[in-house]
Amino acid sequence: MARLPIKLTPGASADRIDGWDVDPEGRPLLKVRVRARPVEGEANAALILLLAKALGLSRSSVSLARGGQSRLKMVEVEGLDDTELRARLTDL
Repeated sequence: MARLPIKLTPGASADRIDGWDVDPEGRPLLKVRVRARPVEGEANAALILLLAKALGLSRSSVSLARGGQSRLKMVEVEGLDDTELRARLTDL
């Protein structure tokens, strides 16, 4: 199981993965934008769906591990290790 740190921006004009960035401590994170608003988990659901589609996995393989109420999130991806996950995201 791979873990993926995310910085989510809800309410964007389009659903898209913007690429890699670093947090204030210098750790890598993936920047993602979704059209859904942060109401009743809609933005989190849109994030899970976008990542599953981009990685070529089922929606049930991608889950939110922490950060449900925050822009900084940790997502777990079943079926891939960290190396394979980063390789698939780099190819986007």
